[in-house]
Order: sequence, then structure tokens, then C-alpha cells
Amino acid sequence: MKRIILITLILFTTCAALTAQSKAKRPNIVIILSDDHAYQTISAYGSKLMQTPNIDRIAKEGALFSKAYVTNSICGPSRAVLLTGKYSHKNGFKDNETSNFNAAQDLFVKQLQANGYQTAWIGKYHLGTQPRGFDFWQIFPGQGSYYNPDMLMMDGSRKRIEGYAANIVEDVTEGWLDQRDTSKPFCLVIGHKSTHRTWIPDTTDMGMFDDVTFPLPENFYDTYDNRAAAKVQDMTIAKTMIPGYDLKMLAPDHKEPAVTRMNAAQRAKFDTYYQPIYTNFKSRNLTGKALTEWKYQRYMKDYLSTAASLDRNIGRTLDYLDEHQLTDNTIVMYLSDQGFYMGEHGWFDKRFMYEESFRTPMMMRYPGVIKPGTTLNEYVMNLDIAPTCLDAAGVAIPGDMQGRSVLPLLTGKKVKGREAMYYHYYENGEHSVSPHFGVQTKKYKLIRFYKRVNSWELYDLQKDPHDMHNLYGKKGYEKITRQLRSQLDALIAQYEDEDAQRILSAEQGEQ
Repeated sequence: MKRIILITLILFTTCAALTAQSKAKRPNIVIILSDDHAYQTISAYGSKLMQTPNIDRIAKEGALFSKAYVTNSICGPSRAVLLTGKYSHKNGFKDNETSNFNAAQDLFVKQLQANGYQTAWIGKYHLGTQPRGFDFWQIFPGQGSYYNPDMLMMDGSRKRIEGYAANIVEDVTEGWLDQRDTSKPFCLVIGHKSTHRTWIPDTTDMGMFDDVTFPLPENFYDTYDNRAAAKVQDMTIAKTMIPGYDLKMLAPDHKEPAVTRMNAAQRAKFDTYYQPIYTNFKSRNLTGKALTEWKYQRYMKDYLSTAASLDRNIGRTLDYLDEHQLTDNTIVMYLSDQGFYMGEHGWFDKRFMYEESFRTPMMMRYPGVIKPGTTLNEYVMNLDIAPTCLDAAGVAIPGDMQGRSVLPLLTGKKVKGREAMYYHYYENGEHSVSPHFGVQTKKYKLIRFYKRVNSWELYDLQKDPHDMHNLYGKKGYEKITRQLRSQLDALIAQYEDEDAQRILSAEQGEQ
């Protein structure tokens, strides 16, 4: 009897040890999420505008996703999709104007928590409600500020922290990592404010692109022919970009909040850099195309300098993992909450299902699993982040998640990627962008605009990758239009988008 008990105890202890060993090997997960960071400005994607060595390192040591896209190109809804693995109409957060995020719903971080992971979100959260599913959080209220930002603390207090936002986010991140429970794996989301409007770089990066004259995009002076929604938008560099608010062309006695919150040392550096530019700008009295192109150059210099501040702090994250022997067992993902226009179509901002907005930078490093230098050419979406994290952690993916793990695509398994992607943008206020939904295949894109503008658009992506020539209704495209409409109907049914279905049903009823 004693021998049986002894054997039982040995088996139990062995099993417990194996289970603990198995859990210990589960990967840590770090998701670095920036805001409005254009893939066109990242050197890993071939950009000649600037170098992003630290972001590039993630791709070089892992996989670069060459065809990564979002479900809804606007910041709050994009974060809701990341957390839930569901489209906006399913997670309830459709836009930044009228939606409230229900943090009580199932989130991938809650699944990880239930399976022994520590979880944290630090920096920009932008979902309004108090975070749930996290053991630790410290977040900016709303958009946050670039300098001396306020942060919301877990005890309900609000604390102003001296410094530059990207540096502060990294400081808090490292502080949390220093005190975490090292017996557990962790999932950490690092939410950077950069490179959101109004693009204020760290003082050390001001002026780093002053010797560069950036070429205008080929479609900078787009006239929006046969594109009704593009014609009525309000997001042009020429008309919408404000020299004072956006480009820091401010008189010495200005009261711009983003600048007046700076401390004396920060303000002195800011004024030393921007005041001579402002004086020169006022003396030139620019108008017409000369003014528009001057604004474009200032926009690029400020935006890219802000991106440099972001890239440096991503390097700090990677260095921390190296220095603490965490690199080999930590997944690192980098993505933006959506793409951004760098003068294409004459625009800044995002929202449209056109390429530069719809597409987002995304890359993933997973030592021992993803072969360094991999390029994934399949369609992936921010919808896939949640199930990918659960898959990597060995946690069952809930059946109602609408994304899919990208790991099988990255590990050589014979799985089929997406043939088409579905997109739905809802907001109908800021920048006057008409709500729309659509389907994109490897060759074509079909979009249905509604509310502000009621129209269809069709693009041949192989001949027209920048969405300039609307082919909808043109002779010779009847067959492909029917095929795309059938694919769109199928995706609307698959993802159960009742709003889109009602619009199409009403249109059919009118015909």
C-alpha cells in the first residue's frame, strides 16, 4: 500500500513538474501598437523617406507582413478589433463619435489571464471605458499629450508625468516588467501616441529632416474625378491642415495647449526651433500651390521626426528584452492602428478603404518558430491578432472570434490564406468621409459608399494600385462587378453585418 502511495506521489509530482515546465515555456507576448503610422514611412517596407532601424529589426528577425490591413480605419474601433478579434458591428465600437466600448465582453487578454498569463496595457488605450482584462494598466486619457502627459492610474487618480510621451510609455513599460511575477508568462500591449496628429517630436529629434526636400506623391494634386466620396472629404493638406495647430506656426504669445503644457526647458527648445521657421513663414506670405507645398514639407518633417522618436523607443523595448534574457521566449508584434496618408490624393488622415489608409504596417518576431527574414504575402488583418496570441499561448480560440491565427501561414503548414477581405467604416462626421463598406481581392476592390454619398466604386488593383480610376459601371466590367458583388454578399453574411445587409437590400428594393 505504501509503495502504491509512493508511486502515486511520484507520478503526481512528475506531472505537476511537467505541467509547470510546459507553462514556463509558453511565450511572452509584446504587442507594440502605434497610432497613424504609415507603412510608406517604414524602411522595412522599402521607404526612402527615413530609416526605422528598430522597427525593421522586428521584421528582419521575424516576419514582415506585406499585405496587412484593418477592418475599420479609425483608432478607437481598431483597438476594439484587436482586443476582441471581432468586427466593429460585433464588438459594438463602430466609431469614435457615438460608440462606447463594452469592456465586459470577452477579450483575448481575459482568456490569457484565465490561463495563467499576466496582462498589461500601457500608454494610449483610447476606448473610453476603464480597461478590463489587465492585471496592470496605466493609460493616457483620450488621445493623450505629447509633452508632460496626464495618465490615468489604477487607483482612480490622474497623474501628470514630466517628459515626452514615447519616452514615458517606455519608462512605465520597463518599470512594470521589472516588478512582474517572473514565474508567469506575460502579455503586454505598449500603446504609443505617436504618430498621431499634431506630430510633435521629442526635442532631440526636432530638425532632423530640415535638409531634406520630399518629393510630392504622383497623385498629390488629385482632382477626384468620378469619385464622389473623395470629392466631398475634408482632409486635404491644402484646405484642412492648419499652420498653427498642425504645423506649430505660432506667434510668441499663442495659447496652443499642446505647447503651453511644456515645462520651461522643453518650451525653450521648442521656441528655439520653431520660432525662426514661423518668422520666415510669415515673411513669405505664401498662397496657392506654393503654400500647399510648403505645408506638405513641414508636415513631412514633423511627422517623420515624431516617427523617429517612436522608433528609438521601440529599440529600447527590444534592448530591454535582450538585456533581461527574454528575447528567445517572447513574441514581439508591431503594428499601427491603421494606415495614414502622406500626401497621397493630397491628404493626411485615414478612414478610406483606399490603399494607404486601409493597409497597415505589421510584423512579428517569434524566435524558434518564425524563420528570420520571412515575408508573408497573404492577406492578414488586425482582426487576426487576438486569435494569433491565443494560438501561440496554447489557449483555445473562442468560436465567435472572427479572425484567424496567422501562425499556420508562418510555419509552413498547408493552409489557405484569405482570398478576399471585408471592410466597414462607419463614422460620418470629422473630415466629411462618407461611411462605406467593401471587398478587396488580390486583383480588385469594390466599395459601397452610403449616407453622405451614395455610390459604388470599382478598382483594378493591378493596373491602379492607388485607387485613382473608378471603373464601376464602365463597359467591359459587368462580369467582374457581379463576381465581386457576390463575394461581398458572402462576406457580409459570413461576418453577420446586418447594417450592410440592410443597405444592400434597400438598394435592391429600389431597382
